[in-house]
Amino acid sequence: MPTAQHPQAKFDPIAPDVDLHALVERTPNFHWVLRISAAQIRNIGPQEFEKLVFLHVVHGGKPLVIEKWNDRLPKSLFSAEWLENTYNKKAESVRDIVGQTDIPMTIGHYLRSMKTLTNQWNPHNFRDERRQRLYLKDIDCPPEWHEYLKRVIPPNLFYMNANVDERSSKGRADNMDMFQEGRSVAPAGDLMSSLPEEMRAQNLMCYVGHEGTYTPAHREMCASLGQNIMVDASGDENGEKPGSSIWFMTETKDREVVKEHFLSMLGHDIEIEKHFAQINAWKKATFPVYVVEQKVGDFVLVPPLAPHQVWNRGTRTIKVAWNRTTVETLDLALHEALPKARIVCRDEQYKNKAIIFYTLEKYYKEMVDMEKTADIGLLGLVQDLIKSSTRMKQMAADFKSLFRLFTEVLVDEMFVTKEKEIDYVPFDSCVTCSYCRANIFNRFLTCKHCVRQLVSGDEDTYDICMECYSMGRSCFCVSNLSWCEQWHWSDLVDRYEAWRALIIKNDDFISFDSSPLPLELARKKLGKKSVAQICQEQLQMRPWNDITRVKAPPSEPAESDVEVDDNGRVVKKKKRKKKQGEVYRCHVCGHKDYIYKLAFCSNQGCTDAYCYGVLYRAFDMMPQDVMQNERWQCPKCRGMCNCAACRKAGNGNPYIPKTTLLGHDTRRVADDRSVESLVDFRVHNLSWLKNVGDESRSLSSKRMQRLQQAADAEKAKQSELAAQVPALPDGALAESIDAAAQHPAANGFGDQNGATGPGPAPMGEYAVPPGPVDGPQANGTHAGPAEVADMSVPVAQDQSSYPDPSMLGRERMLGMGYYQQNDNPDDQILFDPYQMPSVESMAVDDEPKMAEYLKKQLRIAKRRARQEEDDDPDFRDRARTIGSGPRLTTSRRKMAKRLL
Repeated sequence: MPTAQHPQAKFDPIAPDVDLHALVERTPNFHWVLRISAAQIRNIGPQEFEKLVFLHVVHGGKPLVIEKWNDRLPKSLFSAEWLENTYNKKAESVRDIVGQTDIPMTIGHYLRSMKTLTNQWNPHNFRDERRQRLYLKDIDCPPEWHEYLKRVIPPNLFYMNANVDERSSKGRADNMDMFQEGRSVAPAGDLMSSLPEEMRAQNLMCYVGHEGTYTPAHREMCASLGQNIMVDASGDENGEKPGSSIWFMTETKDREVVKEHFLSMLGHDIEIEKHFAQINAWKKATFPVYVVEQKVGDFVLVPPLAPHQVWNRGTRTIKVAWNRTTVETLDLALHEALPKARIVCRDEQYKNKAIIFYTLEKYYKEMVDMEKTADIGLLGLVQDLIKSSTRMKQMAADFKSLFRLFTEVLVDEMFVTKEKEIDYVPFDSCVTCSYCRANIFNRFLTCKHCVRQLVSGDEDTYDICMECYSMGRSCFCVSNLSWCEQWHWSDLVDRYEAWRALIIKNDDFISFDSSPLPLELARKKLGKKSVAQICQEQLQMRPWNDITRVKAPPSEPAESDVEVDDNGRVVKKKKRKKKQGEVYRCHVCGHKDYIYKLAFCSNQGCTDAYCYGVLYRAFDMMPQDVMQNERWQCPKCRGMCNCAACRKAGNGNPYIPKTTLLGHDTRRVADDRSVESLVDFRVHNLSWLKNVGDESRSLSSKRMQRLQQAADAEKAKQSELAAQVPALPDGALAESIDAAAQHPAANGFGDQNGATGPGPAPMGEYAVPPGPVDGPQANGTHAGPAEVADMSVPVAQDQSSYPDPSMLGRERMLGMGYYQQNDNPDDQILFDPYQMPSVESMAVDDEPKMAEYLKKQLRIAKRRARQEEDDDPDFRDRARTIGSGPRLTTSRRKMAKRLL
């Protein structure tokens, strides 16, 4: 949450006449994204192209643009006219970016309004906050476009691809496919295709935007790979303005530096995905920023976990985008993306653990079937050929990597003691955590006391994932929760052993270090408690808050205890509420708290304990990380305690928090029955940074330098990959021999053949292209572009005829210039004025407060108790029906919340 010492950068739009080429040329850390043509990738073959994408985008973590697809996209199909004529009356929700609301509107009405929405903006009023920015985003891609793109886009990059060698139009004579081969046993291009069709997340979307619409800085969900192709844009005819999109992109290996830049310099968390960073904020960055001016036919590949943002220009841009899940992205999702999303309660729509399970099942069946087929061959020669093939080696390697992830999932769900009662709920992929909204694969906790009845008769259960419960999140009851599982444990163990045996058979050897171990040995080798074991222990330690128990009202103080001031007013005594039960004092904050909220040192003779809030904010330790370590040593024993007493005594080197924490108030996102009993994640760590002398918001802060050094070290490890990138043919030669004639189209960057040819393309280098081409351009570059707009120019008189929307009274004052404002005024970052949070939002109480829903339920319980005492037969008949409704699934739960 923002503080007076840490204001937030404001939204500052990009001027319509910004000269992007001049901006990139004069900004040292701005670079153009590497571009290759569609003709070049056709001539190197499918497997070499897959290798290029893997080394450059997936493993290298850098964005890539494949240009000149527009000649393969017929204008008769991919155009605004076709979209309007075909789906004129289809209703969609248009996002009002300024008003933060959705407006129901037909596609035809929106397309016809785009010229008016664009003409409202000019270089003088582009900062006017009263004007509308309407973005038709996240709409389903038309099936006609889906089928055509499926035949044109390389299969390893396309949406929901189940086999990278599969061709949808085998035997066609139009020579339209990028790579024309048969189908063989091969890995999937998108592992989402392994899920049953009813469980898949449909993410093939269209985005239609006008001048001034944008997508804030964000990362692709669940560390997936992003694909975005512009299929249509306005030109300079019929009174329209040329359409394009400006992308500001970063590398995967710079993701922690980028996040800290947003947190410490701009006052925003990139995980929230609500801030569009100013151009000056990108210019002041210590990491390289890659810029793309996307026009028709440009296919942008977004690396996993790499922050980026998009700004739309001109009258109209139409893009088709989708995400892909691979073995590499699943690894990143489980270890990085999902834990961070859990903190801010972002939906997990991709069901990563289920994808791992179903992909293993699919690959196991295909590999076993292939072995049976190969055994028919003469003297086993066919089997040897198949096992040595590139595709089978790739599938075996992916199977082994997925099995390692599946082992982690199962080990975390292993109990230390057998549970007597476990409810079984068949897996349908619809059970989500009521707090963080993550998808739950198997085991979870549910509260039978917090089940509420909906008007439809269904039950809205309170289900909590094990990771959230170990963090201290739960319903108001805190404890006395029940276990549920969606798979019979014996079935999961049987599959584990069968898949383990196949890996050992393919390896032809057994090694304790590399071969998969039996499940119990894998758990012991891990050397720490499972998440399920933590939950079992915490269920015993944490107290149960009975929501049906009526607390007695506080007694009135005796006459002698009442104090009055000189005016006769009662003086309230400010005393900290005395806790009842087992309490202990925190070594750092000095407050006594319940022992289940403290972590105790395992060293003999050490009597110190640390509350989990201090460990999280001052030492970057999550509660579950501390609980997993049976031999956990406190920061004082490790010589890194940064409390005032230890710093004064000179005990070791005080720990410096690695990153800035601004705090997240998840109460508006999580279920209203939820509480946080261990850590208040709303509280920031700025005071701890100040205590250790690293509160600076400059580029030279210790935490920024440490993150930058780690990013540079990761990049140095990848330097040897440049020699492994396949060589691309000369761009002009590839276009001349390509079956689809490529016209010499100007793309806003001038001739870029020099960047990729002749000879091998330097994939690790990003050459700055020449300046813009004079004269009219095919894809519509603005004529006579201006320099970057002055950030301090006052808004001039509005000369447009566009009527202002009824959003007056929302004017904001110019924010305070806070960060490095001694330089050129044109390079200043603008900040919003600080707004003091309400007392209610910042109130920190030692005990969770009862939600309004629970108070209402308590009143209902009291009323029912009185009715039972009256022996009302009608009430008894109604009471018998409570709890008989079916379990509420995710989709039905969302519908129920709308009804409520």
